[in-house]
Amino acid sequence: METTMRKQRDFDAELKALEDKARELKTRKVQQLGELVIATGADQLSTDELAGALVALAETKDAAKREAWAKRGVTFFESRSRRTAPASQRNVRSDPAQQGSSQSPAGGTGSQ
Repeated sequence: METTMRKQRDFDAELKALEDKARELKTRKVQQLGELVIATGADQLSTDELAGALVALAETKDAAKREAWAKRGVTFFESRSRRTAPASQRNVRSDPAQQGSSQSPAGGTGSQ
């Protein structure tokens, strides 16, 4: 009877690779959120004002308000893409948060 040796998995290396990937995704998300704050002009608010506004948004359960905010966000991104994209790429919405996160910063489906 022939026995085959299974290659041992290096769990420590796999865990480190997963931790590195998670750290990279978190860094990308933080960077994208910062870029969103700057792009919307919200960086002109004080930290307390911005935090208070975000807390109020996150606590809002009113579906109509959330939908209105989502539509306004879509309009914001579409107007930005029209200003910055060549004519052949206009009306193509770029959503950087989709790359590293399942939440859309303007979509209203996240924790707004």
